[in-house]
Amino acid sequence: MSDTRQQTRQLVVDRSACAGHGLCYSTSPQLIDCDDQGYPVVLKEFLSDDDMAAAEAAAVVCPERALTIESR
Repeated sequence: MSDTRQQTRQLVVDRSACAGHGLCYSTSPQLIDCDDQGYPVVLKEFLSDDDMAAAEAAAVVCPERALTIESR
């Protein structure tokens, strides 16, 4: 029997690693905004296939490596 559950992907911010550079939300504003202190806020709970390129670009540009894409 095959597993028919679909994996969901999320863009996750490690707030303890984030230094608030802002590169992620300037690179992928459709997925990430910033709070009053300049730290990222993910706008979408789950990533669609169309969101993946933007999520990967945001994760790659982060100098602190504070963004990851997790499958659940």
